[in-house]
Amino acid sequence: MRIIVYHAEECDRKKCTSLKLARMGKVRIVSSPKRIPWGSIVLNPFAEKALSPADKERILKRGVAALDCSWKEVKKSSPIFAVKRYHRALPYLVAANPTNYGKPFILSTAEALAATFYIIGLKDIAVNIMSSFKWGLHFLDLNRELLEAYSKAKNSREVVKIQEEFMRR
Repeated sequence: MRIIVYHAEECDRKKCTSLKLARMGKVRIVSSPKRIPWGSIVLNPFAEKALSPADKERILKRGVAALDCSWKEVKKSSPIFAVKRYHRALPYLVAANPTNYGKPFILSTAEALAATFYIIGLKDIAVNIMSSFKWGLHFLDLNRELLEAYSKAKNSREVVKIQEEFMRR
């Protein structure tokens, strides 16, 4: 399976989860958005459509791409977000990484990838990714209720509905 990360070089390299995953051979880093495989699902926090289990076949065939850019510098990387055909946003989840612990939506690249695989039903890959970090499995535990619910949705609309119901609590 192709797991690609566009790395914008905007982070602290010592804390970068995508670089660590690349060193372990779990992802391939690209330095240009043009190197993201055509037709792959691109994780994009600004996408209009939420990731759902309906995206599983496309991810299996074409792969998944994460955009590793600083949340503080995201506007600089915004041209990457312009093409939206297969872009998907992750639903509400809470970060467990030491930099953004407890903050909703502000996930590390590793957390975003793990959430993607959990939601599409490939939980073993999610566990494999997060087991690379001391705090990694805590991310899955912290978000287990939501991840389970999202993984049972049929499509993006159902994922958004689950998210909305959870946030109303």
